[in-house]
Amino acid sequence: MKWPNHGGKSESIKQLLDININEELLDFSANLNPLGPPSWLKETLTNHYETVTCYPDPSYSKSSAAVANHEEIEQDSILLTNGGAEAIFLVAKFFEKGKALIVQPTFVEYERACKHYHIEVEDVFYEQTNGFALPMSVIREKLKEKDVIFLCRPNNPTGTVIAEKDLQLLLTEGKKTGTYVVVDEAFVDFLPASTPSLSKWLASYPNLILLRSLTKMYTIPGLRIGYLMAHPSIIRILKNEQLPWSINSLVDAVVPKLLEDKSFVEDTKAWLREQSEYLSEALPPMDFYLSPTQVNFYLLQDKKQPNRTEELFYFLVKHGILPRHTQNFKGLKGEFLRFAIRSKEENQRLVAILQNWRVES
Repeated sequence: MKWPNHGGKSESIKQLLDININEELLDFSANLNPLGPPSWLKETLTNHYETVTCYPDPSYSKSSAAVANHEEIEQDSILLTNGGAEAIFLVAKFFEKGKALIVQPTFVEYERACKHYHIEVEDVFYEQTNGFALPMSVIREKLKEKDVIFLCRPNNPTGTVIAEKDLQLLLTEGKKTGTYVVVDEAFVDFLPASTPSLSKWLASYPNLILLRSLTKMYTIPGLRIGYLMAHPSIIRILKNEQLPWSINSLVDAVVPKLLEDKSFVEDTKAWLREQSEYLSEALPPMDFYLSPTQVNFYLLQDKKQPNRTEELFYFLVKHGILPRHTQNFKGLKGEFLRFAIRSKEENQRLVAILQNWRVES
C-alpha cells in the first residue's frame, strides 16, 4: 500500500481501503487541538477581509513585534514563515551541500528538506527500549563531523521531550565544533508552563536555531503560520532567501491576537492534563504500550501482539477510528500507531474499540 506521508488524510485512506467516502472516520491521525480554532477567529478574519485587496507589509512589523514580545527577545532574531514547513526548508537552505545528523524516528520533512538542498544526511536513533531517550554518546561522537543536527522537541511521533541538560551539552560542544543545533518546537505550546522556553537560550548559544508553528495549538493548518528564531546574522541571511510576501495579509492580521489569547492556551492545557491522565490509566492495564509523551499525541503498540499492528490499524478504521500509521517513520517499521489526544467522548470511544480488539483478537 502507498501510505500517506502525513496525518489528516482521511479521504486518501478511504480511497486506499475502498471505504465509502461518506462513512464517518474519527481522525486521530492529525495532531491538532480539538478545542480550536479560538471562537473569535472567524469574526476577526471576516473583519480583516478587505486586507486581501492590498499587498501585506513585507516586514510584517506588527506580527513580528507581537512574536518578539511573546518570546521576550529582540525582533531582529525572528522571521515569520509560511508554516513550520517553510521554516524547515529555509534552515536547510542555510546548510546547503553540508552534512546533517537527524535523530530518528522524527518528522519526515527534515530529511526531505535536506535532500532538496543536497545535504548529506546521517541518521541516529532514539533508544526505543529506554523510553525513546536521546542517544547522547552516539551523537557526541558524530557532532564534530556535522554542520547541523536536527532535533524535534517535543518529538513527533513519540511526544517525548529532550532533557535540557542534554540539549545544553550538545549546544556547548557544538560551539566548539562549529555545529548548529536546529530544534523544531512545533508542539511546545502544549507543554506544561513549568517547562522553560528555549528562546531565552539564544543569547548564550549563537549555534541554536528554533522553529515554531502556530498551526497545532490553534487548529489553523490552512492559514500556514510559523516562525523561526536565531541569531540576527542568521535571520538576515534567511530573509534574503525567503520568497517575497510569504505570509498573507489575513495571517498577518491575526497573529498578534492569537498570541494574546492566554486563556485559550490555559484551557487547552487543562483539557490535555485530564485526557492524558485518562488514557494513561485506561490503556496500559489492557496491555497497550504508550510512549512517555508530554504533549497531545502518543505512540501505541499492542504489547501482546506487536507484530499485528497493521491488522490493528485496519480494525480501528473498520470501526470508525483513523490512527496515524508509522510506516514512513524511520526505526519504527510500522510497528506502532500514533494517536492524537482528542475530546473526552472521542477518547472514550477509542478505548472501547481497543477493548473490543483485545476481546476479539
